[in-house]
Amino acid sequence: MINILLSIVAILTGFVLLIWSADTFTNNGAKIATIFKVSPLVIGLLIFGFGTSAPEMLVSGLAAMDGKTGLSIGNAIGSNIFNIALVLGISAIIAPIEVKSEILKKEWVFLMFVTIVTGFLLWDKHLGVVDGVILVFLLTLFLTYTLITAKNKNNHEFDELEQVIDKGQVGKTWLMLIVGLVVLVSSAKMIVWGGIEIAQIFGVSDLIIGLSVIALGTSLPELAVSISSVLKKQYEMVVGNVIGSNLFNTVAVLAIPGLIHPSTVADGVIYRDYPVMLLLTILLFIVSYKFHKKHIINRLEGVILVGVFSVYMWQLF
Repeated sequence: MINILLSIVAILTGFVLLIWSADTFTNNGAKIATIFKVSPLVIGLLIFGFGTSAPEMLVSGLAAMDGKTGLSIGNAIGSNIFNIALVLGISAIIAPIEVKSEILKKEWVFLMFVTIVTGFLLWDKHLGVVDGVILVFLLTLFLTYTLITAKNKNNHEFDELEQVIDKGQVGKTWLMLIVGLVVLVSSAKMIVWGGIEIAQIFGVSDLIIGLSVIALGTSLPELAVSISSVLKKQYEMVVGNVIGSNLFNTVAVLAIPGLIHPSTVADGVIYRDYPVMLLLTILLFIVSYKFHKKHIINRLEGVILVGVFSVYMWQLF
């Protein structure tokens, strides 16, 4: 009983610290990037995208080092399912979301491509070093494309941003960036420990814990950012946040267990979890794309996404 309570406390505390540290790390990283005049596009993709996906990466890495690759794989795929079905679904229910056509033509296409490639890599039921290297190569391609695209765009946002940032606060910003990263690692470790303990106590597999409890915990930063963006009427950020996070989860988070601790992939991943992730990635395009000028995800489509998530969770348990 004491172990169960300690595990629950560790997970809940880890979730709270995870959200705070991800927000702190992302905000201060953006400030540093702005001070050094890095493109706002690069800030959004690398700092913001990495910041919200860092919990998944850390949890996956720590679990893989402990030999819990099922938890790592479940965390990566489960987070993608949570992001589209729950994060985007809840955001659309709060307010209809307008989707920029450029996102559907570029970022979504690349996400669909890496999702299909991932399916082929998992099909032999083994995630190894070669698979990890291929996924890292895809990540490098995506980052290279983003950097080249960023260089070709003229940005005039620095003057306004520099007025907000006090150059005398650079030292404090670096300190908070490091503190955020340290707390991020610590909170991820707490969640992994708590999740593994509960799995062992109740006889639940690492994969199921990774697909549900851990995936929810590491997806909370994306959920918080998306709801905040909707409330501020920054709708274009919501889909970008989901697609960007899913790209990092697929090519970075899933690569980690393959590189650190090659292992077999459970049948459930191939025949249940991956197909749901693929379906939701396709569904993301279907609910976003409209033949008229504006591409809007309405409340009904948000309810459909949450409905798919509910059915999946019911099947999982």
